Parts: sequence; C-alpha cells; structure tokens
Amino acid sequence: MNIFLDTANIEEIKKAKRWGVLRGLTTNPSIVAREGKEFLDLATELCELVSPFPVSLEVVDRTGEGMAEQARAISALARNVVVKLPTNPEGLAALNLLKGEGVKTNLTLIFSTSQAILAMSGGATYISPFIGRLEDRGYEGMGLVRDIMNIHSAYNFKTEVIAASIRDPHQVIEIAKTGAHIVTLPFAVLEKMLLNTMTDADLDKFLNDWEKVPGRENAFKGTRRLEKVGA
Repeated sequence: MNIFLDTANIEEIKKAKRWGVLRGLTTNPSIVAREGKEFLDLATELCELVSPFPVSLEVVDRTGEGMAEQARAISALARNVVVKLPTNPEGLAALNLLKGEGVKTNLTLIFSTSQAILAMSGGATYISPFIGRLEDRGYEGMGLVRDIMNIHSAYNFKTEVIAASIRDPHQVIEIAKTGAHIVTLPFAVLEKMLLNTMTDADLDKFLNDWEKVPGRENAFKGTRRLEKVGA
C-alpha cells in the first residue's frame, strides 16, 4: 500500500520525503487555501517537490465542460499532475470528455459503492472513498473500502483506490487489511504512525548503556575493518 500525504504544506512534504515513505500527494481547495499562496505558484512547487510521484489538484467549476477545460489547464502544469473531479453527474461527464487525452484523474468525494462502480467503469485513474467523513456521519467507512476492493478484484478494474479522509493510525492499519492500493493522510497521522513512547524509552536505555562501552569513541571510524580488508 502506497502512502500519499494529504496536504499542501511544503515543510510537511519535505519531512515525509526525508523519511523515504512519500509516494504521492493529494490536495483540495480547502487544503490549498490554508497556505495563502498563489495557486499556480503553489501547484508548480508541489509538483516539483513530489516528482515523479503523482500530485492531485482539484477543479472548481460546476459543469462537466468547465471541469474538463480546467482539467486540461491543470494537467499541462506538470507530468505528475492528477486532476480531481467530483463524483457527481457533472464530474462523470468531465471524465468522459477527457477520455483519450492523457489526463490522469482522481474521482473524489466518494461515499457509496455505487459511486465507486460508476467512477471505475468510467475509466478514472484513481478513486477516493472518504473514510473519516463517512464515519463522522455514523456510517462504516471501512466497509465501503472493503466492498470497493471486492468489486475491483472481481472485475479487474484498472483504477487505483485511494482511501482518503483519514483520522488516525488505526484506520490506516484497517485500510491496509482491505488491500487498498493507496492511503492518503494528514502529516499529523503519518507522524503518529511512527512515534512511540516505548521506542523512545528503550532507545534511551540503549544509548545510556552505550556510554559504558570501552573504546566507543572510535567504534564507527572503521579503521580496524579497513586494515583487515587490506591484509
């Protein structure tokens, strides 16, 4: 399962890249608005920073024709751009208009299995079922992902499934069990997946004990090993 970051914050992206786990990026108009930057400048910076991995950027028109026009413009920004379209009648119309043009698409705001079926049948590159927002409304988000993956497997759809709207590390674990191709999550959740007080406590013990080891000052200089190799 690939890890995408759901953010437009440059510093968060740089940290995830440094850890070597980042395989893509998703954004939406709300996420972009938080950064207070010109959209085209920010979009270009994001694509360059995350390249060669995909970056999802969302259209904001309400008509299929308008969405398709915006999608073509956004897609021309960089080779790794993926255009987010809403999973509604106009979004599906835009998806149809873009067929054969080489525009990669992410059908977003999926809250039902039937929406997912139509988006996959329409040839979306990615689909994004929203787990957290669905569970906020009292429905089982994980069941939605399981159903989508079962149908995906049965009919061999080429679309990749991005589990989105993630609230905590436990959801990431449960999503991984479904076989979903991708999970996209806020940096705070990614950080929580990695940090553990038991790891910190045991590491402190190991490092404190290391202070008792004779010759520790020269332990990592490699001199003796090099002498053996050359002997």
